[in-house]
Amino acid sequence: MNNYFILPGLGNSGAEHWQTFFENSATNFKRIDQLEWDAPNCTDWITTIDKAIAGYDLSTVILIGHSLGCTAIAHWASVYNKKIKGALLVAPSDIENPVYTFPATGFAPIPLHKINFKTIVVASEDDPWVSIERAEYFASNWGSELVSIGNAGHINAASGYGKWDEGLEILKRLD
Repeated sequence: MNNYFILPGLGNSGAEHWQTFFENSATNFKRIDQLEWDAPNCTDWITTIDKAIAGYDLSTVILIGHSLGCTAIAHWASVYNKKIKGALLVAPSDIENPVYTFPATGFAPIPLHKINFKTIVVASEDDPWVSIERAEYFASNWGSELVSIGNAGHINAASGYGKWDEGLEILKRLD
């Protein structure tokens, strides 16, 4: 059985977010709680990721990131170089874009090397936090499969992504 670890982005994912829907869908989905959601530090976040998956058979671990959580996964992969089963990277925020003015330390520059486990980047054509071109660029560099789901905003609760069955179907591609 796979062990799914949910990594929300800045501010965490609320009750109406698809990540919460995933978390509540089965007992083998666990949210990784960060110490600081509103002014995150990358080193803290990736250390928390590594501690959360410690003790699990890494061949069963799948990370599910949204927004800044995707960038954290890319940094974690770069620093720890562990091979897990895979990662679903949904709406990876482009923290290098000047529109990203949130207080987040250490996430830039975004790692652009191939990630050593299977990854899928899910992107939107009209995401205000990452252009489709940048999402394609990240996917290409990371060695990820790219899935564009059209005009879906930031693929969050505000964009209508609460119960997201299509996302669970995409997640199955990592099996």
